[in-house]
Amino acid sequence: MTDALDLLGIFVFAVSGCVVAVRRGFDIVGLVALGTVTGLAGGITRDLLIGEIPPVALREWEWLIVPVVAAVVVALMPRLVERLHHPVLVFDAAGLGLFAAVGASRAVDAPVSVPAAVLVGAISAIGGGLLRDVLAGEVPQIFSADSRLYAIPATIGASIVVLGDEAGLAVTPVEVVAVIVTFVLRMGALRFGWHAPIPRRTVEADHLRSDP
Repeated sequence: MTDALDLLGIFVFAVSGCVVAVRRGFDIVGLVALGTVTGLAGGITRDLLIGEIPPVALREWEWLIVPVVAAVVVALMPRLVERLHHPVLVFDAAGLGLFAAVGASRAVDAPVSVPAAVLVGAISAIGGGLLRDVLAGEVPQIFSADSRLYAIPATIGASIVVLGDEAGLAVTPVEVVAVIVTFVLRMGALRFGWHAPIPRRTVEADHLRSDP
């Protein structure tokens, strides 16, 4: 089940990257490249953190083919993708939940602590979107107050998997719950404007920002 969720997560994240590439006017090479980076970066980072070398994306051909398939789907059927409401955000939220669950699930099988397993799951979830935004010349959603909750839903989803493992619960139902919770929290944040607390800037900070 974990591998299936991993591949699905790669696909939906890759689609989000490809849609961004289309909107930014990238050619087909840029489309495939951004989709591949978005789909694989989180999983590769996860594997490196837990000592799974070489990463599974470089050992199994299916992991490399999935982003290419996503690129073909977006390139051939852009209107289908664009019909979704805010397609990048929807696919990104789905990928966030899938990678949070898979990342944490793989981490609990590695020799890492409970907090570290949660951290690995969260990093796995946000890594692809972070690189996608940087390469596309956009402010990463994790750093933008306007993007609503992003890292927090991923951390909650990863925590569900890790705590479920600690409690001895069945893996598959826990992973599914983690994916759903992460997705719902992220989409709820986008719909209702939930966001993390934003520190208030002092007068001195504003003055420093205005100085050349």
